[in-house]
Amino acid sequence: MAGAEPDWAALAERIRGWGAELGFDAMGISGIDLAAAEAGLVAWLDAGFHGEMDYMAKHGLRRARPAELLPGTRRVISARMGYWPEASPALANLADGERAYVSRYALGRDYHKVLRTRLQRLAERIQTEAPHGFRVFVDSAPVMEVALADQAGLGWRGKHSLLLTREAGSWFFLGEIYTDLPLPVDAPVAAHCGTCRACLDACPTGAIVAPYRVDARRCISYLTIELHGPIPEPLRPLLGNRIYGCDDCQLCCPWNRWATATPEADFAPRQGLDQARLVELFGWTAAEFEERLAGSPIRRIGHRRWLRNIAVALGNAATSPAVLAALGSRADDPDELVREHVAWALGRHAERK
Repeated sequence: MAGAEPDWAALAERIRGWGAELGFDAMGISGIDLAAAEAGLVAWLDAGFHGEMDYMAKHGLRRARPAELLPGTRRVISARMGYWPEASPALANLADGERAYVSRYALGRDYHKVLRTRLQRLAERIQTEAPHGFRVFVDSAPVMEVALADQAGLGWRGKHSLLLTREAGSWFFLGEIYTDLPLPVDAPVAAHCGTCRACLDACPTGAIVAPYRVDARRCISYLTIELHGPIPEPLRPLLGNRIYGCDDCQLCCPWNRWATATPEADFAPRQGLDQARLVELFGWTAAEFEERLAGSPIRRIGHRRWLRNIAVALGNAATSPAVLAALGSRADDPDELVREHVAWALGRHAERK
């Protein structure tokens, strides 16, 4: 009958099916009440744990209020897509000081583009059956994606602040569709971290200051990706060979034993980044950096921070003629940030003599 109310429950089931066809591992639907998460956000910002990520404070509480970000929003459709790649073993890479460690999520194609394209297609597919106002997000606006995915039943917030699931651990990306459709919401799942504190104990810099509370200013992902200036000297030795991000809190998590390799070809390692040598990467020119990392999330940090990070890793590596030669080749780099970190690294090697 014309004008009849849609069967929202049936539509929700079809949305899950369409999501699976697009490569998503799971879909969930939540409401927009994030009052409980909002209190935590305010406390986190007040503590200054966001560091130089001014955008975290700039958007204020819109992050916890979906209807202020997109007026008319009534539901959030959250999607999960695994990214664990078939790659050189992570722990072996971390243990080899001559190799560069790149966070597993960044070994392949930029996930923003992959997920955004598919979520847009999903939202438009929904549009053909139920015209709606919507907006797609993939880590691209002030969205509390973990809190929303938690409410949508896709998992629970682990003590490292990432979403966890019993069947897939935490090696996955999240994306959202804000919609004005009154879809039925899913029930949250119970948390299963118990008394485990593996992630707190494994963090190289002690950035997980308490369960569910991360001081970004000490987090290696923040230091190597978000921080624009010098990496604080006391933290440099703790970075080891991690040049882009850090996975330690995930690598030690018992639930990640159940994670399986992603079938997504876009997330397969590019440019041999799963086993690349620090000396080799340090030799890339700015042009080579741009060319080889086209389509990679790493590209956004730029060549100077790439060199900054690798200089620290070379300073932490065992002293060898190749390491000293690589550092020496950039001792007079035109960029002050690079020069300072190279000087620090060379100083580290000099102290060992």
